[in-house]
Amino acid sequence: MSRSALDAVMTARVIGDVVDMFEPSDINFTVKYTSKQVKNGCEFKPSAVALRPRVDIGRDSQDLRTFYTLIMTDPDAPNPSDPTLREYLHWMVVDIPATTSASMGIELMSYEPPRPTIGIHRFVFVLFKQVGRQTVTPPGSRNNFNTRAFAQRNSLGHPLAVVYFNAQKETAARRR
Repeated sequence: MSRSALDAVMTARVIGDVVDMFEPSDINFTVKYTSKQVKNGCEFKPSAVALRPRVDIGRDSQDLRTFYTLIMTDPDAPNPSDPTLREYLHWMVVDIPATTSASMGIELMSYEPPRPTIGIHRFVFVLFKQVGRQTVTPPGSRNNFNTRAFAQRNSLGHPLAVVYFNAQKETAARRR
């Protein structure tokens, strides 16, 4: 994660609303929906993110005994002006082996596609390094999930990387 990527998540208030300030890692962390990579601040239509993304993690010289946790949340649920469900947990994968993809991990919370109803929502992917395998416990609920508190309870420390995209309700095509 580059310095400019960190600046982007600061500007979008992802740092503050979801995570605290952190020192980005040089880990390779990519999130793709079909062939389109998630870049901070890009916009996706809900129909384009209906299926879970491909998430690749790692670097060439990584210790193969390293495991990661991936979290996807919506800090703007149900309404960016009044986010009473902040954060809404859309996906959680744990025990992801280094230099692989999230599909190799264990889903603690299955992927729930974004379906914003009001306003523009941020959908945030946060990557943590685990202290060991099978050390992360599932959250109690998707509503009012707190990434910071969850990371602290599970000894995940600060994030290694964060990336987010924006989405809003799709308008129905009008017939003429």
